[in-house]
Amino acid sequence: MSFQVFGIAVSRGVAIGRAVLVASSRVDVAHYFVSPDEIQSEIARLLRARDAVVHELATLKDELPGDAPHELAALLDVHLMLLHDEALTGSASQWIVDRHYNAEWALSAQLEVLARQFDEMEDDYLRERKADLEQVVERVLGALAQEAGKAPPPVRPRDFGGEDPLLLVAADIAPADMIQFKRSVFRGFITDIGGKTSHTAIVARSMDIPAVVGTREASRLIMQDDWVIIDGDAGTVIVNPSPIVLEEYRFRQRQSELERARLARLRHTPAVTLDGVQVDLHANIEMPVDAESAVAAGATGVGLFRSEFLFMNRDGELPSEEEQFIAYKAAVESMKGMPVTIRTVDVGADKPLDRLTVNELRHEHVLNPAMGLRAIRWSLAEPSMFRQQLRAIYRASAYGKVRLLIPMVAHLSEVRQILETIRKVQQQLTDAGHAFTRVELGVMIEIPAAAVMLPLLLRHVDFVSIGTNDLIQYTLAIDRADEAVAHLYDPWHPAVLQLISQSIAQANAAGKGVSVCGEMAGDPDFTELLLAMGLRSFSMHPSQIPAVKQRVLRADAQRLASALPRLLESEDPRATAEKELSAARSGAAIVH
Repeated sequence: MSFQVFGIAVSRGVAIGRAVLVASSRVDVAHYFVSPDEIQSEIARLLRARDAVVHELATLKDELPGDAPHELAALLDVHLMLLHDEALTGSASQWIVDRHYNAEWALSAQLEVLARQFDEMEDDYLRERKADLEQVVERVLGALAQEAGKAPPPVRPRDFGGEDPLLLVAADIAPADMIQFKRSVFRGFITDIGGKTSHTAIVARSMDIPAVVGTREASRLIMQDDWVIIDGDAGTVIVNPSPIVLEEYRFRQRQSELERARLARLRHTPAVTLDGVQVDLHANIEMPVDAESAVAAGATGVGLFRSEFLFMNRDGELPSEEEQFIAYKAAVESMKGMPVTIRTVDVGADKPLDRLTVNELRHEHVLNPAMGLRAIRWSLAEPSMFRQQLRAIYRASAYGKVRLLIPMVAHLSEVRQILETIRKVQQQLTDAGHAFTRVELGVMIEIPAAAVMLPLLLRHVDFVSIGTNDLIQYTLAIDRADEAVAHLYDPWHPAVLQLISQSIAQANAAGKGVSVCGEMAGDPDFTELLLAMGLRSFSMHPSQIPAVKQRVLRADAQRLASALPRLLESEDPRATAEKELSAARSGAAIVH
């Protein structure tokens, strides 16, 4: 019987194949008490299992093939740091000492404590790192079971025979498993959990493999060896399709493969509209190594370097100025003279940088983390840390074009404090004999107040970057993590479009640079709309650049702009956009 499962589309395209179900490897956890004489040996058993997993992951990382997505190495590093974090095994050992729990029980008890803390986090990326924590614990539990002789043998791709293409179906997929399931084995991924920033989504996009996550029930509804279609564009999974549906999707798959090949040829083609408007397509990156992927995708710069990834999972220690400088310098040099926009650390709520261990990510006393001490508010509250980061960024400017981006600005007083801190930092660098060049200053427009008062902000900064994800959330008072209201998160809402359009127009009128770095920038469905608003700089995940570039090459910016007033006045902007922008769209064929 044919049926459909719905989830979140995180990597576009169509994949067709037989389902390979990989059940969670979590073993049944035994619950028993150990005697006082057994406490130290039980702790030793826990640490042996932890060390065995550390060795396994370190070996996997060292043996990564040259063509493996660099995101895999970064995610393995996250798992290794979690394993070394005292908040996990150290606190689990304390359960053994205090409560006399056996190792498995103690580890599971500590997982529950930490999982609740992750659930309360406001930031999407941080909240979804709960899955990494669960997978680390799962592997340690597996090592404990293996020592006891109770663990099943691990599943490997070679266990699956036949010539049919294979699709992986699982509750979730750990980065280490991604390596075991070589790139050539599986044509697509389906998981029960996860979101757009989950590691499965990140790796699927980097590998350009269709994926649907957050299906909730897929691993329970789909049977081993079922024929399955992954529609990565719609976020739909079709199980045991009829011959007619199967043939239709096979045709779409062939068209998609041809389209990808065409898009790949656009890599070195300048992004210029039919009426001659130059458009910058920049990349969002998290780590210095990501800059290589940006260049390979044809990016003309880095529009957002999320520096907070340098601060995470460090057992409570801040990265030194020198360590930050080396990371920023590496990214700048990799871009070969193209601009790199570095955002100052953007971590939220009550997480001071000296409390970034898993053990300290607490929210008990914060009523609304999204509106608490986060981003620039936090940096200004930690002036020594802020100056250290600014010094590292300015030092990197001696090696290429660097721009400085400040998140979550809402007050002119914040801008004045930032400017004063920059002056102090420049003087410190001059006194120390460090070279640096002029660094353009920009602020993120992600709070409605900043959008409304933008003309005042523009007097003090060189450029602005619109963070559409948070701007939508704050404008509509919608917590994207709350499933009860997540359906109200709507980038097509008239108020959202008005704020974005006004911000772009005001920045252009003031002669200041303006870009969009949120999800809307990388979604081809919004490319023409943003061009119509006057946007000329987009920043997105490197894998999204080709599809957006194609839309730019086929667009007529002037004709699109003429349709904008009717769209902004509409009660149903999405429907009006489809009608008006389609009418304004040029039908001229592009040959590359």
